[in-house]
Amino acid sequence: MLEAARRVMVERGFPGARITDVADRAGVSPALVIYYFKSKDKLLTEAMRQSEDLWYAEMSRRAAKIPSAAGRLEEVVAMTCHVSGNGVPEGSLELWLDLWAQALRDQEVRAVREEFDERFRETIRQIVRDGIATEEFSEVDEDEFAVAYSALLDGFAIQIALEDPVVGPERAFDAAMRVASRQLGFTWEARRARRASSGRQRTREAR
Repeated sequence: MLEAARRVMVERGFPGARITDVADRAGVSPALVIYYFKSKDKLLTEAMRQSEDLWYAEMSRRAAKIPSAAGRLEEVVAMTCHVSGNGVPEGSLELWLDLWAQALRDQEVRAVREEFDERFRETIRQIVRDGIATEEFSEVDEDEFAVAYSALLDGFAIQIALEDPVVGPERAFDAAMRVASRQLGFTWEARRARRASSGRQRTREAR
């Protein structure tokens, strides 16, 4: 039912999604959906929770293969800005927009939104702690950085979800990584520059 709810809300948006739509997609009765989730707001938060859990599971899988803190932070940014290929749950940004809108007026949804935001900030804090411990990063206040940086990424995520013609995924990703490299004191090269450098290297080798 949660997967059905997620897909319906991605397709129709939270305001346009109905319990009957979710029931039809899941192949169950509307009464059963209401029995388990009580309200459409609860269905939204639980569908969002499923999407978040999928996102973090994929992020953890990728991060486990990356030895450096800077590399792990880059992967988090890439997944947030949707430039990292497959693995990001479909429609996760759209669900976030709906969650933010509902959180304005619904205390229960607001509490879930706060929980999700704190989970994201703690993910960033832990990467910063790791980077400081291994001397990859300069000494910074990890909490202050996490609060500001998560807000920056959320702002970019909104622009990406709205398909802003100026702030697309690649531009948001590059800008976010430049901010992180300056504040945390590590060297970072844009992916385009790396690809160009790699191309020149292969040309030299071919010669």
